[in-house]
Amino acid sequence: MSALPAAILFDFDGTLIDSAPDILTGINLLLDEENLPKLDLAQVHQFIGDGAPMLVTRTFAAVGRPLDPDSVPAMTDRYMAIYESLPADPGCVFPGVAGTLASLRESIPLALVTNKPERATHAVLRAIGLDGLFTAVVGGDTLPTRKPHPGPLLHAMAQLGAAPARTVMVGDGANDVTAGRAAGCRVVCVTYGYPRMPVEELGADRLVDHFHDLPAALADLALQ
Repeated sequence: MSALPAAILFDFDGTLIDSAPDILTGINLLLDEENLPKLDLAQVHQFIGDGAPMLVTRTFAAVGRPLDPDSVPAMTDRYMAIYESLPADPGCVFPGVAGTLASLRESIPLALVTNKPERATHAVLRAIGLDGLFTAVVGGDTLPTRKPHPGPLLHAMAQLGAAPARTVMVGDGANDVTAGRAAGCRVVCVTYGYPRMPVEELGADRLVDHFHDLPAALADLALQ
């Protein structure tokens, strides 16, 4: 068996990029339109990871004006319009990500599996120069399901022609671990993301403190 996996799936926000500042800017612009108080960065860290509708829902609950479920789609659309209008900062890419992905891509197919809407994901990838590295991109609205459901991971693996037992999911939170386990993958978590709980308690197979440590963790996984 090869020392490395047959395919690698990556989360986006909190794993490859520090998107929280841009998300905070977008959500605060929306709140300003609604004459509501702004959030701070620590709050946004807790709200990221479950898709834009949940981000918007949690935001409005936090500022004291919970949304009626019927109004969530329209408010989410407004938030996404604001967010997509913001220029993505190439500096949001975590250290070591670009070079490590490019190196892995030479021998292993890579996919991005995120709960961020697909159109916004492609736009950010283009803006930060990572768009040519992934064979497949699965967003939070690509399928009827999103992480922690295993469906998006299984969809990505089908596009890569990879078996779950030879695939590794790389993420930063419980959704990535839960989806990876349900899909039959091994899971590696970075320790610098937005996990909403101690990363040591997520149940990942391996933890990496720096993205450039990922290849060693992958080789160690496959050799077990």
